[in-house]
Amino acid sequence: MTPRDLLFALVIIFAWGFNFVVIRWGLDEMTPMMLGGSRFLVIAVVGSFFFARPKTPLGWCIAYALSLNFGQFAFLFTAMTFGMPAGLASLVLQSQAIFTLLFAVLLLKEQVRAYQLIAIAIACLGLTAIGSAHENTAMTAIGFGLTLAGASSWALGNIVTKMIIQKGYEANIKLIVWACWIPPIPFYLMSYWVDGGDVMLDNITHIGWKAIGTLLYLSIVATLAGYGLWSYLMGRYSAGTIAPLSLGVPVVGLTSAWLILDESISVMQWAGIALVLFGLLLNTFGNRLRHVKST
Repeated sequence: MTPRDLLFALVIIFAWGFNFVVIRWGLDEMTPMMLGGSRFLVIAVVGSFFFARPKTPLGWCIAYALSLNFGQFAFLFTAMTFGMPAGLASLVLQSQAIFTLLFAVLLLKEQVRAYQLIAIAIACLGLTAIGSAHENTAMTAIGFGLTLAGASSWALGNIVTKMIIQKGYEANIKLIVWACWIPPIPFYLMSYWVDGGDVMLDNITHIGWKAIGTLLYLSIVATLAGYGLWSYLMGRYSAGTIAPLSLGVPVVGLTSAWLILDESISVMQWAGIALVLFGLLLNTFGNRLRHVKST
């Protein structure tokens, strides 16, 4: 990887890791559903000026948007409102890799290898340790559960993306941008149902610079710039080289939340974090190690 591309990779890791601190700030100003809907509306409006509409059929765009965008972030934002610390959220959300593997077996009939089963078991053990240690920490059980729901929704979106690719349709930055026109609809409907019209109006009319900065970061930095650079790197290097970079996201997320938000993590949760990261590493590099042993 060239020095410039390595710098791009570090920018992605930092942007996506720090993203969770920014979300925490945004939720201090807006309700979860309003923040989610406004985020994707900004992406759609800004991004549509720079990227052409994909040729992916509308039905697949809707499936992509409802799982990867609405489902994932509706659960995540609500989880962080109900007591999920930003740092731990950055890690627990990475369990999407395990859920993706399980959904691929169930829905796509893909074969699972022994090292993947071991990776799932280790990661699940780590998640259990994190979840069971919530009583004496800032994390709540409902926040933890909703974050897992967000991870599973992300995983379902990964399956939808794979099916889109298998059918020969576009699943790139153009789809990411134009699919963002869809999630504001369910987000705002949910906001009207949960928050009420008066709260929605108050979120809009009394929006402050903190909320505006959050929306700009989430839409332009984390999404347009982050996924744009990610697509660029995926086009230049193998998936096996680029995909493991996402493991750096929870490291930045946990560190930045500790330094900026003063979030604390119990010893049991640190043990769970180590197990989850080890399980994710095994799932990412296990096939490579298997081939090394066989040669």
